[in-house]
Amino acid sequence: QVQLVESGGGLVQAGGSLRLSCAASGRTFSRYAMGWFRQAPGKEREFVAVITWSGGSTYYADSVKGRFTISRDNAKNTVYLQMNSLKPEDTAVYYCAVRRSVVVATTPGAYDYWGQGTQVTVSS
Repeated sequence: QVQLVESGGGLVQAGGSLRLSCAASGRTFSRYAMGWFRQAPGKEREFVAVITWSGGSTYYADSVKGRFTISRDNAKNTVYLQMNSLKPEDTAVYYCAVRRSVVVATTPGAYDYWGQGTQVTVSS
């Protein structure tokens, strides 16, 4: 059984920082791309960031570029999302996901496994 468990969400003031973690269990993910998505109330789930299996390449949505950093530790089967300079519009439930491919993707439908999500709320 594959499980992804996110943690690290919470309430933070605008300009603050949070670090999300996503721990994977059930199989080895070191060869797979891993991504972060978010979904705000009344909106569709949107791409935030993705990292290749080696960690050598990362891609970001324009809205978070320069503020968020995705990283991974394959020995721990864990992916991270460091979020700095947070804005109220970053408020959403954040999900990590695994794509059973070495090729990255930015659409939710391309991912095979999802976590339960962690709430991030940024107050103004």
